[in-house]
Amino acid sequence: MEFGEESKIVMVDEKMKVLFNVGHPAQVHLFKNLLWNLEKKGHICKITAVEKEVSLNLLDAYGFEYDVVGSSKLTSFSKAIEMLRIEYKLYKIAKSFKPDILVGGVGNVYISHLGKLIGKNSIVFDDTEHSKIEHFLMDPFATVICTPSCYRLDMGKKQIRYHGNHELAYLHPNYFTPDAKVLNELGLKKDDTFIILRFVSWGAIHDVGHTGLTLEDKRNAVKEFEKYGRVLITSEKPLQKEFEQYRINVSPEKMHDLLYYATLLYGESATMASECAVLGTHAIFCDYAGRGYTDEEEKRYGLVYNFYNEESMGKDSLAKALELLNNPFLKKEGRQKREKLLAESIDVTSFMEDIIEKYSKI
Repeated sequence: MEFGEESKIVMVDEKMKVLFNVGHPAQVHLFKNLLWNLEKKGHICKITAVEKEVSLNLLDAYGFEYDVVGSSKLTSFSKAIEMLRIEYKLYKIAKSFKPDILVGGVGNVYISHLGKLIGKNSIVFDDTEHSKIEHFLMDPFATVICTPSCYRLDMGKKQIRYHGNHELAYLHPNYFTPDAKVLNELGLKKDDTFIILRFVSWGAIHDVGHTGLTLEDKRNAVKEFEKYGRVLITSEKPLQKEFEQYRINVSPEKMHDLLYYATLLYGESATMASECAVLGTHAIFCDYAGRGYTDEEEKRYGLVYNFYNEESMGKDSLAKALELLNNPFLKKEGRQKREKLLAESIDVTSFMEDIIEKYSKI
């Protein structure tokens, strides 16, 4: 169902205790404004975190207190063992904290299981359709699964769709204003042409057997992009020595400022591609599965270009990237497309706040 179809949200005056589990750096951004809004209302929020990449760095940068309950693992066996450890730690925390409601991000199996164990509602904000194992373990136990309206799957009565995406929760103009100071750290100016490349680890369970862009694809991209401007690289996994000179060395909380001023993003991250779309920066996204929201950002807004075929994505995506870089009005057109996207989307943070307040009392 679409949010608001069944009944209007009734605001509650009573204070509630909300337990959040953060499993990925993107979820720090997803929940940060929500956490601050809830705390301003007097609600009590507790954050638990699974250590992955820069997730703890971001929590520290924003001044959040949190309990670490586990860390990201690489193999299926280690992931299974770690899931049991995390759920045990969460159960102990919940018994002490006594939350009224549980909240998690994409594929949060832990929160959905914990909700059933302690008899409390759990809300998961999901946008990743192809995480089949996570959905198998999570969906039957979650109380509500909130997804963008463009989500490819129909999950039945517990699914609530909304007109927006996760990235709007922290990059909507209500919450984000770009800061050009980050450019000074890299010796750049607002009008400079620079291209950001983003590589992912391909370590998730649903990514087994997939590798994304090849080393040769990456080399070709860097070689061609340098003809247009500065090349910057950010990567989940260690970079080859030949790419180290391009590594971005800015604190993670400043990355969105950098994306706003970038000429183009090229890479394998759905989240970062969508962040660029919300900011009005064009993005090339290479991934065998794609996402419903990046599909929409291409078909409806022309801000993201998706490449799914692993045999040809390197060549095809590079050709599209060079076509975009040859457009002298690329940045201006991106900002215009952004205005349309914003006009047709909701304030996702406010939506999340309303949903949590409603289901904490049901």
